[in-house]
This record gives sequence, C-alpha cells and structure tokens, in this order.
Amino acid sequence: MPFGYASPEQIMRDKADYARKGIARGRSVVVLQYADGILFVAPNPSRALHKISEIYDKIGFAAVGRYNEFEELRLGGIRYADINGYTYDRSDVTGRGLANLYASNLGRIFTESIKSLEVEVVVAEVGEAPDGDAIYRLTFDGSVFDEHGFTVMGGQAEAVSGRLKERYREAMPLADALEVALVALTEPGGERPAVGQLEVAVLDRHREHRKFLRLTGSRLERLIAAAPATEAVEVTAAEALESPAGDDAPTAPEGDLDDGTSD
Repeated sequence: MPFGYASPEQIMRDKADYARKGIARGRSVVVLQYADGILFVAPNPSRALHKISEIYDKIGFAAVGRYNEFEELRLGGIRYADINGYTYDRSDVTGRGLANLYASNLGRIFTESIKSLEVEVVVAEVGEAPDGDAIYRLTFDGSVFDEHGFTVMGGQAEAVSGRLKERYREAMPLADALEVALVALTEPGGERPAVGQLEVAVLDRHREHRKFLRLTGSRLERLIAAAPATEAVEVTAAEALESPAGDDAPTAPEGDLDDGTSD
C-alpha cells in the first residue's frame, strides 16, 4: 500500500467533518411557515452581505457558511431562473427545480473536488395556499430534505431547532412567527439581537407578482412590537408590511430583481 494512502470512505468523512465545522461557526438561520407565507430570520450585522435573498417571483433563498461560496450558488440560481422563465414560462420556474440544480452541483463538488463547499442552503417557494408551500434544505454534499413547518441551519442548529419546536404552531400570524423565531435564536439567558442586527424577509402569498419582501427599520420594529398573541396582532402585522410615505422601502422595488447589489 503506497505511503499516505487514504480510503475513499476516510476521504469522504474528512470532507464532511471539514464542511460541518465551517458551517457550525456561523450563526443560525431560521425559515418557517406562517399563516400568509414563509418567514426568513437571520442574525446578520452586515447590511451588504445578505444571507437571505430573492431568486424569482415566489422563490426565496437563504444560506449559511462561507459567503463567497453560497453567493456563487445564489447567482447561479438567478441565472437558471431567468433563462428558464424567459425561454419557457415564468410558472415553469419552481423551487423543486432549483433545489435539484443545487443538489446536483453540491454533490458533484463534494465528490470531485479536494475541498467541499462549506455551505448549507434553503430554497423556499410560497404557494397560493399553505399546503402549496415548499421548503427544501440542501446540505454541503448535495442531500435534499423536504422540510415541513420550519427548518434551522448553521450555528447551534440542534439547540435552536429544539427551542423552535417547543413554540412553533401552524398558521401563526406573522408577528407571532417572528417572535417564535427570535426566541429560538436567542440562547437561554442571552440577549436578543437588536433590530439593526437582524435580517428578516418574507414570501407573502398575498402580494401581487413579486412575493419577496425585506422587513427593515421601523417596519420591522412595529412587527416586533406586535408580538403578543391578541386579536389585534394580525391587523398590526398586516399594517407593518405596508410602506407608508417616508418609511423604509423594500430592498427589491417592484420590477427589479433583488440581486443583493443594491443599497
């Protein structure tokens, strides 16, 4: 046996351990369904490097790990969606198709490259009704998991998922869903991230055409303030999604694809 030989099984284990360690160093991202769509929440102090983005009309993207690696995946997904939507029909671009594309690329890189990508990705698609929603979680080796209700990736994912499971319930209003996500992301006895340290977005099934919307500034503050589960919550949460004159505008205005490069 030649000096330095390692079995294929050992090489794959080493690649997997390397990727898991890199992903665990980041902060967790939570993706969960609520009454009117899908919510994305991530602690993120950077206003330029997004973990959460829009891919197409009703498809959102979230990732953890190395930014340069998942940014390449995101841009590739946008190109795939644009080309297929233009060549065929916009309805032909689906979350499942995008998840299959990512799974193929991640699996090939994990198998053929010396270094695997240190990323974990979620592709979410909002439907006309809650039973049409889809959340796909993809790991560094190309494995795909069809999640229901919620999913957590990165950081202390198991601990965050456990806290989320205790509080999550189906068809929550947006304010309640955001509160549950923030509680899950906060360590017991720890301090909750400030509004300016959060990246929050939704796929709202009731929006026309473009379902993706970022929640920032005073709009996000109003939503967090509406957290107590009362009858007024749903009204307040709906009002929080409105953008009154002078308020923070969404990152992606109508008609422009959010490619993460705009201010």
